[in-house]
Amino acid sequence: MKIAQIAPIVERVPPKTYGGTERVVHALTEELVKRGHEVTLFASGDSISSAKIESVYPRSLREAKLPDLYGANPWTLLNIGMAYELQDEFDIIHDHMMPLSLPSANIASVPVIGTMHGAFTASNRRLFQSLRSPNIVSISNAQIFSAPNINHAATIYNGLPMEHYPFSAEHEGYLLYVGRLSLEKGVHFAIEAAEQLDLPLILAAKLDPIDQPYFKAYIEPRLSERVRWIGEVNEEERNKLMSKAKCFLHPVTWREPFGLTLIEAAACGSPVVAFNKGSIPEIIKTGVTGYVVEDIDSMIDAVEGIGAIDRAACREHALTNFSAKRMADNYEELYKKLALP
Repeated sequence: MKIAQIAPIVERVPPKTYGGTERVVHALTEELVKRGHEVTLFASGDSISSAKIESVYPRSLREAKLPDLYGANPWTLLNIGMAYELQDEFDIIHDHMMPLSLPSANIASVPVIGTMHGAFTASNRRLFQSLRSPNIVSISNAQIFSAPNINHAATIYNGLPMEHYPFSAEHEGYLLYVGRLSLEKGVHFAIEAAEQLDLPLILAAKLDPIDQPYFKAYIEPRLSERVRWIGEVNEEERNKLMSKAKCFLHPVTWREPFGLTLIEAAACGSPVVAFNKGSIPEIIKTGVTGYVVEDIDSMIDAVEGIGAIDRAACREHALTNFSAKRMADNYEELYKKLALP
């Protein structure tokens, strides 16, 4: 099949550090190419892929420090526009830019699958309910629950090629948080748990300008030799940290559609303790890969009992249920179902 993959151009595909959607797009694209599909990837010009790359900008927008990275900036709109301008070259378009690209996708003449990587909200839900031509894929059942009456084609969990991730049966006694330093990620709860448990905590996280007030008020005053912020790290450094962590903390305060770091931590052997929000119960198998908890007190209790979790079982569950191959199997089946004869 001739398949277009439209990726965000905020980050490179795959990203150098932070960038969940771009990592998923890269994993899917590489798996599809391996299977003999002719894939064109619409992404930033510095992207690395075995697919054909079409680009409107030579590098990621964040690296170029351009304004309005995540909004309807001219380069992002051009990236979307170019893909749909070339639509007749493809059997199917897989669009990872929803909902920004939804108006273009709605009038496309070829079948479009749109994976929604963010949350359905009161403001964007009406778009999906009105512009119903594209086939929308959710990345968890919890995500689609808040978006009735849309053209929902399937729920397909994210997957990554984690077979090469380092695994350790032993840990080095520290707690770990990876992601963004933001209120919705609940990083201050991770710090509180570490302080009450008297355990070291490593924050391997990026800080966006919009989150500076939160950082100044809730995070910076509590940094110490025991609570260390080491900034963004690359994949190799992150995986090594995960493989040696006693436990991975994920105290999100919002209905997260899919926590990609949860499957990565498990693949490295690190059990996860996370708040019961959104997709979390679909990703963590309580008692096998970690614990789903309701509040900070139960998070502390879960960390104290984390030794009951078999680190090898964490890895097995992640590789079995959230592999790039399994994700590609599901998308490939949907492509074949929807592509024009």
